[in-house]
Amino acid sequence: MSTLKALALGSYSEVKYHPFAGVDREIEQILANDLQVFSSEDYGLLNKEALSDYKLVISYTEFSDDKIPVEQSSALLSYVAGGGGLLLVHNGISLQRNQELGVMLGAHFTHHPEYTSLQMSIPAREHPIMQGIEEFVIEDEPYYFEMHPYFETTVLAEYPHEGAMHQAAWCHEFGLGRVVYLMPGHHLASFSVKPFREMIRRGGLWAAGLL
Repeated sequence: MSTLKALALGSYSEVKYHPFAGVDREIEQILANDLQVFSSEDYGLLNKEALSDYKLVISYTEFSDDKIPVEQSSALLSYVAGGGGLLLVHNGISLQRNQELGVMLGAHFTHHPEYTSLQMSIPAREHPIMQGIEEFVIEDEPYYFEMHPYFETTVLAEYPHEGAMHQAAWCHEFGLGRVVYLMPGHHLASFSVKPFREMIRRGGLWAAGLL
């Protein structure tokens, strides 16, 4: 087992849409050969001292109207800007409820139409995260985003829906650190789709500076 560690944050107790139970084990398993993943719902771990132990933070955090305390959001911002990795999966983009974290994510979730079959295409085949990953189909929620203007990010995957192409994954550097967002992951079945599993693995390693 590798001694390099990752922290995965999700919701076990107060769950509206996306329970972390089960998903946590999948993420731990996907990254097991490279990173030891510790799963928790304790946002209190977002402090400088605790974060210094981790190469990567993974967000599968539940959508909520309540911002996380500014001490925690500031610690996460500093962690990434100082060289840490951040991987956000599906609802993990809910960190946008803190405006300062939303800026770091590169886009803003607006809404999603009904769950459906999505055809993923790969516009960034040469990027290290996507090498060897072919187009694939996944049953999931089609999240819609507004990409931040004047913010450079690399779209890794996209899908056609209702007559337009929509972003499904992207990545960028933020200060000395790296941020990766992957849209699929609404329920446990998504994590058995091999190309998506590989995107989680390679996305996490790239964000952590290990790829």
